[in-house]
Amino acid sequence: MTAPFAVGAYSTPVTRWLAVPADPDAAHPGRRRVGCQDLDTLWAAAADAQRSDSKYGGGTGKASTVTTFLNERAIPLLRGDYTDAVGKELYAGTAELARVAGWSALDMGHHALAQRHFIQALRMARAGGSLTVGCHVLTNVALQATLRGYPDEAVDMAQGAYDRTHRRAAPRVLAFAKLVEARAHARLGDARCAAALVSSERLLEQADAEPGDEPAWISYYTPARMAADAVEIHRDLGLPAAALRWNNRAAPMVQSAYTRSVGLRMTVLATAHLQNRDLDQAFAHGQRAVTMLSHVRSTRATDYPVGVVRAMAPWRRDPRVIDLSHLTHRAIVPSTTEIAR
Repeated sequence: MTAPFAVGAYSTPVTRWLAVPADPDAAHPGRRRVGCQDLDTLWAAAADAQRSDSKYGGGTGKASTVTTFLNERAIPLLRGDYTDAVGKELYAGTAELARVAGWSALDMGHHALAQRHFIQALRMARAGGSLTVGCHVLTNVALQATLRGYPDEAVDMAQGAYDRTHRRAAPRVLAFAKLVEARAHARLGDARCAAALVSSERLLEQADAEPGDEPAWISYYTPARMAADAVEIHRDLGLPAAALRWNNRAAPMVQSAYTRSVGLRMTVLATAHLQNRDLDQAFAHGQRAVTMLSHVRSTRATDYPVGVVRAMAPWRRDPRVIDLSHLTHRAIVPSTTEIAR
């Protein structure tokens, strides 16, 4: 599960999806008839796991059991009897389950396992003929590549996801693809991230103005989420003043629903303040982040606060920095070995 990340493993499945993103027919003969109740159960399980992951991290009970549900409930349905219309929805729902399982694995640092789930999700999206789901899965793949230090490949993936579906996918899904492209550009120090971020903002405004038939699973991408990521984008570019301006634009995220996201956002804000040579604000946000993330079971919830402490190295003799380092070790490290309740 903890085998090293191999970006090359995505080459063939991504190329295949970009070339032919939709199979022609999803009907299948079988013994057990698959119906609407089965489909509703799949989507509900995926949504429940995503909510748990957002709140407490990928290592929680609900988030981690999505893999069991995928293998024991979803996959057997694929061998059932269903029409083309039901089959398309079945494959799309299975793809979303696999995507959530992949993201939960990624959040716990199991990147090889995450890759297997994402590849499965991309194939299921293709089988279901769902370009919207496929675009979202490939965008998640691009974000994983960015986080693992392959921003060049991530740019190609995010652009491919957008270009292949920009006439058919929901605006909010396309907006997220542009956001991830911007994040990858920022890791490269490439100014083209600005254009991608502007595109994401415009698409998000379009989605908010004209919701239409938008999938529920992309509802997490809100203006607040975009602004939070814009803070990190400009922090990565070494532009703390711009990062702090974006933070001022951001509406507060609901901590009870997005505990991990809010905590990670606080760590990014802390490092932006450090770039701005403001230790007081950095310490305040870093301390708040540690308190929140101590309730999250996630490798990223450990890595991000540790990154704040490392960025405070120039002030390492300051008593507050010493205290924050100790607090981080006591509160965060246990969170990777104990399931959050």
